[in-house]
Amino acid sequence: MVSEDKGRVRVAAVQMQCVLGDKAANLEQAGMLLDGLDERVDVACLPELFNVGYNLDALGEALFDLGESIPDGETTQYLLALARRLDMAVVAGVVEQAPGVTGVLYDTSVLINRRGELVGSYRKSHLYPAEYHFFRAGDSLPVFELDGLRVGVATCFEAAFPPIFSSLALQGAQIVLNPSAVPVGYGHLQDVRTRARAQDNQFFVIAVNHVGDEGGVVYCGRSQVADPRGEVLAMAADDAAEVVVAEVDLALIREQRLQEPVFRGFRPSLYQFSR
Repeated sequence: MVSEDKGRVRVAAVQMQCVLGDKAANLEQAGMLLDGLDERVDVACLPELFNVGYNLDALGEALFDLGESIPDGETTQYLLALARRLDMAVVAGVVEQAPGVTGVLYDTSVLINRRGELVGSYRKSHLYPAEYHFFRAGDSLPVFELDGLRVGVATCFEAAFPPIFSSLALQGAQIVLNPSAVPVGYGHLQDVRTRARAQDNQFFVIAVNHVGDEGGVVYCGRSQVADPRGEVLAMAADDAAEVVVAEVDLALIREQRLQEPVFRGFRPSLYQFSR
């Protein structure tokens, strides 16, 4: 069991140039990137919708034929076997076909432990405007137990919503994973928000992005790991698929919260939102 008082965890952000609509190619690339690591990793995160690519306009109605059930779909089954073989927890964004309802999709992240067991899944709850044509929004902000870690997920655009991260922090999250598809021109938002959400909540945030051209949209890469002080521990390039690895010291969470006890003074009952 990992604790905040003692525990170092090696995390990997798997930055990919995905092939639109080609699951086989994307699964093979993810496997090759992780197989190529020459150091031990405890938790690896892949980008949002890594199995089909993200350019929704280019995918169009074909996206509805690419959705899969969880855990029986080919992507989840591949990731279960990969995690078991590599002895590594894996988190990844996939297109989920809602069980029993034709034509209803979710932008979902699956969480798999190092024994190759599905721990749970998170359905993106705050959709980017262009996503409403394709996806239904999820309705919960869970925290998962993943090999002794308390882990939350906030997908791409959700980094723009500080209350998501505060909710996860108050549930005990130590690490929040942010699988994303951030295009060129918006990288500054990923940089600022990753660091801000980490420092605001005094935990670790891992942003994992697409890179390169997907059907005319170019993604900016710069996948990164930020610590509870808002400092960047590792960052990927802006022009290539790669895996960046960082060792996170969970004791920093306690250290920062004792130094500046934000959550002792936190009063969510006072934070009312109205239009």
